[in-house]
Amino acid sequence: MMKLIMEIKVTLFPAEIVEGECEKIVMIPFSAETEGELFSGKTHINGIDTQHIFPDGSMRLSARYVLHGKDSAGDQCSIFIENSGTSPESCTPVICTDSPNLRFLESTPLSSKVETSDENVIVRIFG
Repeated sequence: MMKLIMEIKVTLFPAEIVEGECEKIVMIPFSAETEGELFSGKTHINGIDTQHIFPDGSMRLSARYVLHGKDSAGDQCSIFIENSGTSPESCTPVICTDSPNLRFLESTPLSSKVETSDENVIVRIFG
């Protein structure tokens, strides 16, 4: 069973939408924060969730952002997260970090669960 690595609270901002002939692009800026044993931090610059929506209803999703904060040793660090997939239920996160204490996350197989409501989004990353 995979263990919860991080729970990230996301605040969404108004989307930019472009509707072309071949696809619809929805770009949603967001801020994010997390507090946990391994890492606590937040975005300083908004992340972006990009949704490619095709005429057949299929999608390609990618959210990218950097969290700045402290690792489990209390050291300042940053974590880049890219969570990509074809639906909110099938996104796979990739992590890059400058923290020696969290370096294992770069090579750990990860999965995510995205929960949405009208008010917020919660992203849970498991590894």
